[in-house]
Amino acid sequence: MITMTHTAIDMSLPSTLQSTSEILSQSAPSASDYRHNQQKIAQLMAQLNQIVLDKPQAVKLALSGILAGGHLLLQDIPGMGKTTLAQGLAQLLGLSFSRVQFTNDMLPADILGMSIYDQSKQQFEFRSGPIFTQLLLADEINRSSPKTQSALLEAMEERQVTQDGKTYPLPQPFFVIATQNPLQQAGVYPLPESQLDRFLLCLSLGYPSPAAERELLKGQDRRELLKELDAVLDTDAVLLAQQGVKQVHVADVVLDYLQRLVAKTRASQEYHGLSPRGVLSLQRAAQAYAYVSGHMEMTPEDIQAVFAAVTDHRLGQRFVPAYVTGGQATQTIAQRILADVAVIV
Repeated sequence: MITMTHTAIDMSLPSTLQSTSEILSQSAPSASDYRHNQQKIAQLMAQLNQIVLDKPQAVKLALSGILAGGHLLLQDIPGMGKTTLAQGLAQLLGLSFSRVQFTNDMLPADILGMSIYDQSKQQFEFRSGPIFTQLLLADEINRSSPKTQSALLEAMEERQVTQDGKTYPLPQPFFVIATQNPLQQAGVYPLPESQLDRFLLCLSLGYPSPAAERELLKGQDRRELLKELDAVLDTDAVLLAQQGVKQVHVADVVLDYLQRLVAKTRASQEYHGLSPRGVLSLQRAAQAYAYVSGHMEMTPEDIQAVFAAVTDHRLGQRFVPAYVTGGQATQTIAQRILADVAVIV
């Protein structure tokens, strides 16, 4: 059975959001506008950290990915809070939201929509699917077939859907937050490299600390807490933040460090190096991390903070849960590269 939660959205929304974007471009936001927005972002993170306990870095990275205009992949064993994090982000960002539970019998039309014959008008009409929203939660995406997975490729890259020869723009901003289970579990189809590359960041939450787990045991159900959340941002604020991310200054010496890291990924025979798109993704994510941190200049520390989340899934690093490795922490490809490349400023 296919389970979908779809928040209704006015199909005129793209034009409304386009008008908002035009207004922002006509009257350039001031530095105080950006600072005020950053205060609201800090408030959003504080509230989300009350829902997703003991994972402040994952929360910060997830929000950075969204404000960078990218898509987010959350991978872990079931029950780690992936869906809770995604739903909390959707509510606090104040965007229209759809949740689709992926299953192995799903078809692309279940996500994109389909043309249905209207007998009264004697013509086919396109009925939009749950993808026509601002934030789509693709829950357990790797339980669906490769054909259904690939249906998201155009939407994630071009922000549009093509059906029966017609192209339909998606609302702006548009984000996909996908969750996936480990490949060691039954009934999953691994995402191909072309689709993994569409995700700006790939995160794993991991087990909570004993103190956080005790709070979960003694506290209120997280789903009930989600219902109490009020939006901190809205469409205008998200668009302003995305514009603010682009305004974060990047000095040449910081770009030098970024390019040395990239060159290191391309010097190994173990894996393919970062593509130009991957390099741009790394810079954009680091700028967003700087913006979320409350400053308007990117530093090497910002690059280091996002490097693993941006690059590991692009370099062929497959997620292996801790119980498979006996609980031993192993260095990822990205962590090894960071350790080998010195910061020279």
